[in-house]
Amino acid sequence: WDDKTSHDRFLLKTDGVMHTHDEESRKFFRHSGVHCVLVPRYGSNKLSIFKQHVVGTLFTHHQKCVIVDSQAAGNNRNITAFLGGLDLCDGRYDTPEHRLFNDLDTVFHKDFHNPTFPVNSYGPRQPWHDLHCKVEGPAAYDILTNFEQRWRKATKWRVNLKKVVIWHYDTLIKIKRMPWIVSPSTDEANARVCHEQDTENWHVQVFRSIDSGSVKGFPKLVQEAQSQNLVCAKNLKIDRSIHSAYVKAIRSAQHFIYIENQYFIGSSFCWHSHKNTGADNLIPVELALKIASKIKAKQRFAVYIVIPMWPEGIPTTAAVQQILFWQGQTMSMMYKIIADALESQGLVDSHPQEYLNFYCLGRRELAATPEASLCNDNSALVLHNTSSISPLCFH
Repeated sequence: WDDKTSHDRFLLKTDGVMHTHDEESRKFFRHSGVHCVLVPRYGSNKLSIFKQHVVGTLFTHHQKCVIVDSQAAGNNRNITAFLGGLDLCDGRYDTPEHRLFNDLDTVFHKDFHNPTFPVNSYGPRQPWHDLHCKVEGPAAYDILTNFEQRWRKATKWRVNLKKVVIWHYDTLIKIKRMPWIVSPSTDEANARVCHEQDTENWHVQVFRSIDSGSVKGFPKLVQEAQSQNLVCAKNLKIDRSIHSAYVKAIRSAQHFIYIENQYFIGSSFCWHSHKNTGADNLIPVELALKIASKIKAKQRFAVYIVIPMWPEGIPTTAAVQQILFWQGQTMSMMYKIIADALESQGLVDSHPQEYLNFYCLGRRELAATPEASLCNDNSALVLHNTSSISPLCFH
């Protein structure tokens, strides 16, 4: 991601808000065999110039993936993808113990980040809770397709410029032209990670939320776009498959739903106020209506949602406070729908929190050294989630 607040030119050198070292990465790979492209987030051309600049500065793509070729059967290779939510930069590595003071001179030596307040070598460090996964088989090729579409969009002008000098210049490897890399489209046995009957076999489906402003390759014809389940707007095609998958899973759940995410904002059209905020996704209202339907059916149902106490950043800043306000509006709307359902069924002794609860993860740890004990007032920290992959459980 091209962080517009980071700079490394002449006398101007800033780390940027997110400290992702994007400018350092570009400088490090310059004149090497690695092609490093910094990609801003492009706002819709329907927005004003000012709003397009705001989108490019404040919003990210929120995709983190690593794709490699790996050993397959015989002399063949296949595609393996690593997909997740942790930013691929320093300060994000963590262990299940989520240390605050311990191991800072070993495991986390010179590699911890705390955006909330200044820290020293004694801590405390900001713990991170997130998910990364390894994807093999046909689903890995969907992740590859997403990267290819993103790459072609990001390098469009660069490729067109170099084509003037170098005929057919393109740095993107043509995987399909390499016979030794197995393709799932051929339905070869070599492309299968394991047998269908294997107990370790998982069926994987990849979803995303992206529009034609960030990818190249979406069909231009409306009929063809709709056949691929893309939403068509003016001069824009939108893939919102992750939203559709959420809604379908919520409607199919029978007993409980468990969700972890960095943010939880949506269904603003149902809020008591600020209905035109633009957070129109259906997830919160679908959850509330699901609970309401179970109450009317006199069936037990529960939803558990884990989010950070505040998203990454300084909690007193205007941006974070605005996010927290919107989350409060979302929660209030959901609890009202549930309360109305309880009242309509005469369940006056029941409480909405018997059906819907929000949690945040916290970590407490005694200071490891006398010096660190000076920081003990900050020894209770919130675990932050930066996920583009949200752990979900529906039953």
